[in-house]
Amino acid sequence: MSKTKKPDQVVFNKETQQYDASLKPYATNVGAPAIEVTENITWKNRNIHKANKQIKAKYLELKAAYDKMMEELEYNNLVYNARFNFEPITGEIYHLYRDKNEQPFLSIIKPEECNFDFVGSFYLNSEQLWKRIED
Repeated sequence: MSKTKKPDQVVFNKETQQYDASLKPYATNVGAPAIEVTENITWKNRNIHKANKQIKAKYLELKAAYDKMMEELEYNNLVYNARFNFEPITGEIYHLYRDKNEQPFLSIIKPEECNFDFVGSFYLNSEQLWKRIED
């Protein structure tokens, strides 16, 4: 055996040139119990399944919020691009109709008081966004 090679049961750190068995977080003598890796496949599979369900649920929530926002954007554009000859008041309800040429126009006349082609009722909120009133 050469002078630089230590026996297997001796814990010698070549980098620090010191015996450091007492610094190891595990037992180093020959009689110490074997280090066994515990099986964690079931834990991984269970948690992968849970994580995938959580991510899918969050995705569906975000998708629903996005779809709602896009619908609000379409209604907002529809009302702002409609014809009207007055300045709408925040918080008031207005009604959107289509004329004979299928062009949208905004009115204060309620649907039950006329026979125009009714599209929907909207109110102007404090952020100057048109919100549809569900029937």
